[in-house]
Amino acid sequence: MLKICFSQIEVEPGHPDLNFSKMLQAINEAKANNADIIIFPEMVIPGYLLGDTWEQTSYLKDCLSYGEDIIAQSNDICIIFGNIAVDWQKKNTDGRVRKYNALYAAYQGKLIQPEKSPYPFSIKTLFPNYREFDDSRYFYSLQSLADELDTSVDDLLSPMKVNIKGQELNLGCILCEDGWSDDYNFSPIDILCKNYKLDMLINISASPYTFGKNNKRHRVFSKQAKDNQVPLIYVNNIGIQNNGKTIYTFDGSSTVYDKNGNIIACCPAYSEKNNYINLNSNEDYTPLPIPQNDDISNIYQALSYGIKKFLKDIHMKKVVIGISGGIDSAVASALYVNIIGKDNVTLINMPSKFNSETTKGLSSQLAHNLGCQYAIVPIQEVVDFTVNQFEHTDVVDLTTQNVNHLTISSFVKENIQARDRSARILAGMSAAIGGGFTCNANKAETTVGYSTLYGDQSGFLAALADLWKHQVYDLARYLNKEVYKREVIPQGIIDIVPSAELSAEQDVDAGKGDPIKYPYHDYLFRSFVESWQKVTPEDILTWYSENTLEEHIGCEKGLVAKYFSTAKEFIADLERWWNLFTGMAIAKRIQAPPILAISRRAYGFDHRESQNGAYYTRAYKQLKAKLLGETA
Repeated sequence: MLKICFSQIEVEPGHPDLNFSKMLQAINEAKANNADIIIFPEMVIPGYLLGDTWEQTSYLKDCLSYGEDIIAQSNDICIIFGNIAVDWQKKNTDGRVRKYNALYAAYQGKLIQPEKSPYPFSIKTLFPNYREFDDSRYFYSLQSLADELDTSVDDLLSPMKVNIKGQELNLGCILCEDGWSDDYNFSPIDILCKNYKLDMLINISASPYTFGKNNKRHRVFSKQAKDNQVPLIYVNNIGIQNNGKTIYTFDGSSTVYDKNGNIIACCPAYSEKNNYINLNSNEDYTPLPIPQNDDISNIYQALSYGIKKFLKDIHMKKVVIGISGGIDSAVASALYVNIIGKDNVTLINMPSKFNSETTKGLSSQLAHNLGCQYAIVPIQEVVDFTVNQFEHTDVVDLTTQNVNHLTISSFVKENIQARDRSARILAGMSAAIGGGFTCNANKAETTVGYSTLYGDQSGFLAALADLWKHQVYDLARYLNKEVYKREVIPQGIIDIVPSAELSAEQDVDAGKGDPIKYPYHDYLFRSFVESWQKVTPEDILTWYSENTLEEHIGCEKGLVAKYFSTAKEFIADLERWWNLFTGMAIAKRIQAPPILAISRRAYGFDHRESQNGAYYTRAYKQLKAKLLGETA
């Protein structure tokens, strides 16, 4: 019987000194509790998402130095942890020094070398080069090393042998992606279990949270343990890390599976603690229920944790939020008040002549319900001044000396309003109080650029920009019912038609709102960005012609016929949004604030895109012509 501590700690990326201190504290506690083995997450010393910090030689040496100090702590306890490994005599494919994403195991002050490895550590075999990951840019894989040595992965992948309490153990140690091998041409776990009799599998990870991801992980890891009849210990970190434009939460959710694939121990999400289990590979354990993480409560937990950590990391204590009487700003307000307290949040309503008494009243009600500071700053006078100034400014053609005057369109006036609110009022007010102002955009708006550049798209963080509109509504109801346990977000805000209220054509009292029909467009836009095989207009039009579109994109049945009476209307709508999604919206996303990732594909570094303009395939053009009765 072994007492194992799996330590789910909060990793501070780019701060090995802080991570070392946390590890030291965890090791001392584990020793005091007579643990035989303590296991830490992947890249626990340096952090994982560091960008080109990996190219700093002094940083690498610092991480290795702290690793040596951890190894020195392994008297009477086996310590397994993730860190960078460097072979100073070799180079990566980019010509820089050779770096490995490595798993170290130390006991009695010495490293344990895998049986067939040329190094005293295990090397990550499979590299994720999708989504936010960019491993091959910085690290050298075991697969690449095998090719270099003219051998196979089978000949290098081997367990770590250690004798604890007179018991000889074979530890099958892998790193994160090595356990997600379904889409690769070989499986490190299968290789280890085929060639060796293992006492346990250990997967140390730095795995970001994604909505619903843990359910798949339970299925994958449970099957691995059951198929190989060996316990599996998964250790993940908590905290936030980022790739500049996209911020990821790491939820931990570290789990131990017995040889039958049952969960026998697990850590609560986003909880920093040492967890202990007495493990015997032949013992039958009472299974624990599979944690559920695919509802709005998990999204709330990820958002709250991510916002709180991000504010702490950038040393921001006060926040200004522009509220409109709409759902997005209301949800943002309720979130921030719950996280940093009502005394640190200032809500500002900035009405123009187009804002109804309805939304102005709802804004006031929201502020009173939350109990935070509230200001009303009308913008019409400044907007009129700006329009008048532009229209009466002489625009001189210096070649002909002709004098022209601008005519400001209704559309331009809408943009002037949005920029005045954000670039002048919110930016100025947040500077005055020593804080920042939020971007309240949702994912549907971000997808098609339904926002004003340097206006409502501005802010220090877009916390809701990875949530579709229907998820924002779900979050509003959850905040009222489960978090505040009272109606802080007025029901009127939930019920009112979504509208920017920037012109007479967006009069909410007349039922006029945004051009985005969220019950349908949420799902159409989601198919563009979140489908594993990206959906294009060709796919959409094919499904439309087959009358299977709603089934494929997941929206409510009957919505297509409700919104579009003819194929011509449907195609015009599809092309309008596709042109924006692949056009101006990209330029806006490039300049947008960082986004807090929730979904399987968030904008920013997670969703790589280039500004190439809209494209329609030959098959799309042919099908369009057929539906419209035209010649292609």
